Amino acid sequence: MRSRYSAYTLQREEYVLATWHQSTRPSGLDLAEDASTKWLGLEVKRHEQQDDDHSIVEFVARYKVNGRANRLHEESRFIREDGRWFYMDGKIA
Repeated sequence: MRSRYSAYTLQREEYVLATWHQSTRPSGLDLAEDASTKWLGLEVKRHEQQDDDHSIVEFVARYKVNGRANRLHEESRFIREDGRWFYMDGKIA
């Protein structure tokens, strides 16, 4: 989760997509278009290991767009395949 957040802050679209599970991965994100977004911090609220290969991470990411403060509060699902964790999807909390 932290590495994906860092990739968003650095606009590393390739990394974000590479850590997204192929079954739910979009074709692109256009992170460069979000250049006005300033990421302010990440707080991991909860981590729940469901079994060896499934996990949930609840987080709050704070950011500003054009000077206006926002928060993204999400419960994300991750799956492990071949020893690597991938983001599946999330629901806004």
